[in-house]
Amino acid sequence: MDPLSTALFWLDYAAAAVFGATGALAAARRKHDIITFGFFAAITGVGGGTLRDLLIGAPVFWIQRPGYILACLAAAAVVWLLGKRGWRFRALLWLDALGMAAYAVVGTAKALSLGVHPFTAVIMGVLTTAFGGVVRDVLAEEPNLLLRREIYITAALLGAAVFAVLQWLNVGFWPAGIAGFVAAFGLRACAIKFGWSLPGFMGGEEKQS
Repeated sequence: MDPLSTALFWLDYAAAAVFGATGALAAARRKHDIITFGFFAAITGVGGGTLRDLLIGAPVFWIQRPGYILACLAAAAVVWLLGKRGWRFRALLWLDALGMAAYAVVGTAKALSLGVHPFTAVIMGVLTTAFGGVVRDVLAEEPNLLLRREIYITAALLGAAVFAVLQWLNVGFWPAGIAGFVAAFGLRACAIKFGWSLPGFMGGEEKQS
């Protein structure tokens, strides 16, 4: 396995586990049982990557490598064993930010490695970060992240774009990957810390008389 493939392999595992933990934390907020913890963790951890692989015509990454599901289940077990903690919501926010930033880079890198156009690869990076979280929020009956005005998809888009542009400029994988990760996580962290959000549409619906 070449260095790039090795890097993608381990980053993919790490991102799946982190996103899996956010799924388990969402289950914890709803006080679900251990089976639901595992289900939420698995579908959140591999959901985005599954959609990405289906769209670009690649073998779905976890089908022949059950370690991804096991990593998600291990993350769920850790959340379950930690028991009742008051910091879970903050942990969910920050773990989700880490997973988002990592998956923005990993999703884009995988698409680029398969010859996908850089613009489309950026979109794949964003889908990789978003889809698992969307499913998680729907299952947990939380406000869908795509329907919030807070900065989330924008952060993923920034990280994916930074990585793709640097790769197009022949910057090495690790410098480009770190720059993309820092850009995505930094923007999301500022949004969490300072309450940043994008402006909403000012027109609205006209009232019917």
